Amino acid sequence: MPRQGDRRHSPRVELYQRIVAAIDDGTFPPGARLPSEPALAAQLGVSRPALREVLILLQEDGVIIRRQGSGSTVSQSPPAPGLERLLPVESLLGPGTVRCRRLAAELEEPTDFSGFHLRLAPSERTCFWETVVDIDGAPACFAHEWAADEATLRAVDPALATALGTAPAAPDPAATMLSAFLDAAPLPMTARSTLGATMLGKERGTAISRPPETPALLLTQTVSVSGRPVMAAKYLFPAGAPLLHLAPRR
Repeated sequence: MPRQGDRRHSPRVELYQRIVAAIDDGTFPPGARLPSEPALAAQLGVSRPALREVLILLQEDGVIIRRQGSGSTVSQSPPAPGLERLLPVESLLGPGTVRCRRLAAELEEPTDFSGFHLRLAPSERTCFWETVVDIDGAPACFAHEWAADEATLRAVDPALATALGTAPAAPDPAATMLSAFLDAAPLPMTARSTLGATMLGKERGTAISRPPETPALLLTQTVSVSGRPVMAAKYLFPAGAPLLHLAPRR
């Protein structure tokens, strides 16, 4: 499935980072409405088409919420209750017969998303998995998962690199990357999670025979060990998927 493949330090990624930094430093606090596109483009010194592309990426990553006619709003920063307890989507989808179907497993150059969240240099490579998670025979989640570069994984725990296999196809295709990591290494992993709304899109819709405009819940996660990101992911749950079973706060 096509993904953006620009280098991490492209103008678009730098603009992405500038807006995220403005959110982190309180210039645009959680819940605040961003200036209009013309005003924000002028404020940042960029063109409106370039800004619009980055706003779409920020929406896909759950950083902002965009509504036609209402502009863009910064997402609330606290994660949904229960997401601070790190669980693979196979567990979040609750009871039922779970089956994972691997659609892609490959080494690739950093994308805007993986390069930023995993702190990857342009010369590094990330292992990318695309997996469809079925519940009782029905597609319930598209999982797009990227691992940190092999040297980082081995420095954190060699078992993490081993969990990805050598191909880089997974030794166990019936699992998401997060599930493979959690099973491979008993490490204190933490995650930063955001929730947003999007649409299924043409190619994902074709894969499960659903219209491209089908609404979907987007969960993005950056998984870290001792502050070092080891995995970044986008989990897309189309309308009609089972409700997420979130663990209570402890």
